[in-house]
Amino acid sequence: MRTAALVAAFLTPMIAAAQVEQGAANADFAPAFEGQTRAPALPQTAVEIEQLVSGLRAPWGIAQLPGDGFLVTEREGRMRLISDGAMSEPIGGLPEVAAIDQGGLLDVAVRTDFADTRQVWWTYAAEMDGGYITAAATGVLDEESTEMTDVRVIFEQNPPSQTPKHYGSRIVFGPDGMAYITTGEHSSQADRVLAQDITTTYGKVIRISPEGDVPDDNPFVGTEGVDTIWSYGHRNIQGADFAADGTLWTMEHGPRGGDELNAPQAGANYGWPIISYGINYDGTGVGSGEAVRAGMEQPVYYWDPVIAPGGIDFYEGTLFDWGGDLLIAGLNPGALVRLSMEDGRVTGEERLLTDVGRIRDVEVLRDGSVLVLIDAPNGGILRMTPAQ
Repeated sequence: MRTAALVAAFLTPMIAAAQVEQGAANADFAPAFEGQTRAPALPQTAVEIEQLVSGLRAPWGIAQLPGDGFLVTEREGRMRLISDGAMSEPIGGLPEVAAIDQGGLLDVAVRTDFADTRQVWWTYAAEMDGGYITAAATGVLDEESTEMTDVRVIFEQNPPSQTPKHYGSRIVFGPDGMAYITTGEHSSQADRVLAQDITTTYGKVIRISPEGDVPDDNPFVGTEGVDTIWSYGHRNIQGADFAADGTLWTMEHGPRGGDELNAPQAGANYGWPIISYGINYDGTGVGSGEAVRAGMEQPVYYWDPVIAPGGIDFYEGTLFDWGGDLLIAGLNPGALVRLSMEDGRVTGEERLLTDVGRIRDVEVLRDGSVLVLIDAPNGGILRMTPAQ
């Protein structure tokens, strides 16, 4: 018994410090602080999965409605209502989208007053003179849930790009009542440098009112910068959510390595494409070849190799013992990633649903179960609950 107890005493810290299996890193950067990458593996959670909906083509965003049902987008340009497991015909009245390369109909969001206002917000890729942009619009869904009315564009990225990639683009509402929209920098060598340019909206977090007005307390109001910008120096932010304490968190794609979890602050510079914990796809260094530079913010956490992040959602339910943990949709190699958090730092990581394919978005439901969108030509929605 004494020998067994001694063995257990030595093994326990080793088990606690084990990392999630993820393969060799692409770059040889050392993290800037302890726990910035490869956090200890969390105990594996036993879950049950059911197919809620099938037959969606490349679904991208999902939003739970105050009653029963969900709105879901398909990248080709369709928004549908999902109710009682049934999928509606495409909702009419949406603006034309540029469903080219990575573009199309992207995120969708509603606020808690939807039952009274029936107001919906969404983001999409649009084709303009000179190229492609990320845009956001709002409209009112009619009582039959068949047509979007009173449609207004509330944000348009500038300038247009010739490269139809890296659009962002999540839209979330903060406790301040403002809408936060994420954008990408369109990927090309010529475009990516604009993530550092505060006179463009490439590679930025945008903060506007739900009607599209500019808040007076935005960081670049009255300066040479674009007055809708909240933070800059981002690559391609496809995940955004607010924690229970009101902090905005975002997830952005790195190149080969360097996916980042950030908590963007007003006016702060997050470094792309000057610094990165990844490397270019051709094996060369990004920008300065550094991961740290004075005046540029460090990610709270990063991955190398990548998880290719999609949407994120903080878990505030009770079905799982995950209070306050962050759930991240992963596209490559495909997983739902769970991070435990404490005092703004990551303390553990778990990979779930590693065999279901590309997960584009995640939504925690009011009953505590979790929905994930499977991004595929014949995609769908899975519902995850604890194993019985």
